[in-house]
Amino acid sequence: MEILLMAVLGFGLDLILGDPHWLYHPVRLIGLGISGGEKLLRKIFPKTPKGELAAGAVLAVCIPLLSFAVPFLLLWLAGLVHPWLRIALGAIFCYQILATKSLRDESMRVSKELDKGDLQGARKYLSWIVGRDTERLEEPGIVKAAVETVAENASDGVIAPLFYMMIGGPALGFLYKGVNTLDSMVGYKNDKYLYFGRVSAKVDDVFNFIPAILSAWLMIAASAILPGFDAKNAARIYKRDHKNHASPNSARTESVCAGALRVQLAGDAYYFGKLVDKPTIGDDLRPIERADVRRANRLMYMTAVLALAVFGAVRLGVWLLVF
Repeated sequence: MEILLMAVLGFGLDLILGDPHWLYHPVRLIGLGISGGEKLLRKIFPKTPKGELAAGAVLAVCIPLLSFAVPFLLLWLAGLVHPWLRIALGAIFCYQILATKSLRDESMRVSKELDKGDLQGARKYLSWIVGRDTERLEEPGIVKAAVETVAENASDGVIAPLFYMMIGGPALGFLYKGVNTLDSMVGYKNDKYLYFGRVSAKVDDVFNFIPAILSAWLMIAASAILPGFDAKNAARIYKRDHKNHASPNSARTESVCAGALRVQLAGDAYYFGKLVDKPTIGDDLRPIERADVRRANRLMYMTAVLALAVFGAVRLGVWLLVF
């Protein structure tokens, strides 16, 4: 019950507060650990494919373990003082792990710039939340990228962390954030990270596999509940296009969102100045429009609420069976 209470309180705090820019986020500490660890390991290991692979493997093990150990220790110490202090700290940790409101806020900032007619501003804010080049994107490309970001991060920014914290509390949630942050920083298939980031990318694929499937079906259910979304088409596009991505997980929620909105996502994009051929996701049944960013966020929010309800019910059911 303690873990369930922490998760529910943390979920509520995230919806209310989001990520205040004045508050230093723990994921930044994970990022600093990754950057420092990379510099150190690159000096220690030989600059060969095998050496870089080994160095990256060490980092892929150490960062998640540290991400787990620190909050686990802090929660244990808080519990020695008082059980309610442990619950309060755990709730704050759960809040920091989730990114529901911040994902909405950052994507809607892009949409608001478009509403003002400021393409340059929209490109700038979009560049903060996507990995692709944004300088040459026009309005349809900007909207599409924002929608894709909301759809993809609904899984690894909201549902997957919630899944792991419901299983093992905030410490396991932070372990997942360590895995996911590693992938976002070093899991690239470019000259610098082709070998060094390979293990991190594979570990992230494994950790996201089950949550991504659950996220997709929860999003299909959300599209059936919310008015104005096409749940039948969401399920159809998901079954057809969920593998249309280099990652085994990323296209799952993207395909559901594309089907629910009846738009086409993905396709070719520029990364680091180079055009990358990517398959499309969904059917071009109507032109994508600014309002689709808001619609994608509504879908993401309902998916998150369903995930909390389903995962919480399972957690409560297991607790009742055991105790």
